[in-house]
Parts: sequence; C-alpha cells; structure tokens
Amino acid sequence: MDIREATADDIDAIRSIAQRSLESTYTDFLSTETVDDAIEQWYGESFTDDLEDNHSMVLVIERDGEVAGFSQSDMIGQQYDTGRILWLHIDPDHRGGGTGVRLLVRTREKLLDKGADHVQALVLEDNEGGNEFYRDNGFERAGQRDVEIGEETFTENVYAEGEIGDEGWKAVDELEVDGETVFVNYGEASRGAKAPFYGAYETADGEELYAWYCGYCDSLENSMDTMGRIECNVCGNRRKATRWDASYL
Repeated sequence: MDIREATADDIDAIRSIAQRSLESTYTDFLSTETVDDAIEQWYGESFTDDLEDNHSMVLVIERDGEVAGFSQSDMIGQQYDTGRILWLHIDPDHRGGGTGVRLLVRTREKLLDKGADHVQALVLEDNEGGNEFYRDNGFERAGQRDVEIGEETFTENVYAEGEIGDEGWKAVDELEVDGETVFVNYGEASRGAKAPFYGAYETADGEELYAWYCGYCDSLENSMDTMGRIECNVCGNRRKATRWDASYL
C-alpha cells in the first residue's frame, strides 16, 4: 500500500470513491438524490481549492497502483492545533485487509506533523460502521452536534483520542470583542478563505449561537446570505457553505 497527498489528477478517483462509499453506507438514512447532490457540491470544481488550502489535507491510499480510498482533514483552533478528520472513505471493493486502519494511522501522523496537538474525527451517529471503526481504533466519543442535511436534522458524533478533559472536546475562550463579552468555541469551526470562522455565544454553556467570530481579524462583524455563506465585513474573509449546509444538498 502507498499513502500520499492527493493531487488534481486524483479528483476523479476521489469523487468516484466518495460516491460508492456513501451509497453503500448512507442511503439507509439519506436519499440517493441527496447523496448525488452532495457529491457534486463537495467534489466538484471547488474541490481543487481544498487540495491547495494550507489548512486542509487530503490523502489517498493506493493498492496495486489503484486509488482505494482517501481521507479529508483540516486544521482548526486558535493556533490550528486541532486536526479534524472530516471523511475517511474506502472503496467498498477494497474494504478489509487493514486498508482503512492504515489510512487512519497515516492521517493522524500527518496531522501531528502539521502541528496538531490532538486529533478529532466526525461521523454521523446513524453510520454504525463508521462509529465502530473509530471506537475500535483508539477514539472515544467526546461530544455531539446537530447537522442539517437538506431539510432534516441529524446528529453527528465527535470523537477524540485518549482521555477527555473537563471541558470535553470543546475549547472555549471568554473574549472581549468589539466591546462585547462572548464565548468563542474553537471546536466549532468553519473554514474561511483567510482563516476559520468560529461559533460565538453570549453564555459559556453555548446553548444558542450569537454570531460568527472571524479568526483572521478577531471581529464579529459579518453577514450570512441565504446560501449559508459568511463574509467578514472588516477583512473580507469568506466562508463557503459547509459540507452539511442545506445549500449544499
């Protein structure tokens, strides 16, 4: 097996594997139309930007010269100190034989090499196989969050390595921003063109989102359009719709 960083030449293979993997795992609770639309959005023209993003990482694993799977991760947190595995897909024809485990181990190593102090993994609660995979390989469920898929709400599990501290998987800072006291959750990040946007709350319990905090200029002055895109009014940092935003599906 060979594991390497993906290039633009791998996009077609990545797209095909994602399609086949989602169809084999997710169609029990996601419609085929939703999966098709999601693949087009996530692995269409904009995917080239993900490959070139310094805070994003896509690895492919090859077996006998053929791409058999890929992982997609990003770096988040105030100092980009958290590596987050967004996807780990293995082509159904190549599952077993340690392919997924080898890719997980290498993905973790590469995230640590990039400066991550710890690694998280995200997987929908309804994906029983995905949850079992992380539990079997040293991850513990550290939290949950709701995600919107189309017009429905699903629960996504957040996994972390090792022991979970008193704060759980969240890293929350109390900050004074534009004369307001807010609690910024660095564990709730959405990648932007210049830096991530983070969820900001009026109270430490984080029950209701107050605003998005721009990680590039430390401002709360931003706007969101109906498609879920955010733009900072101070520095122009932009965040596109995320992988589970309704506008993507």
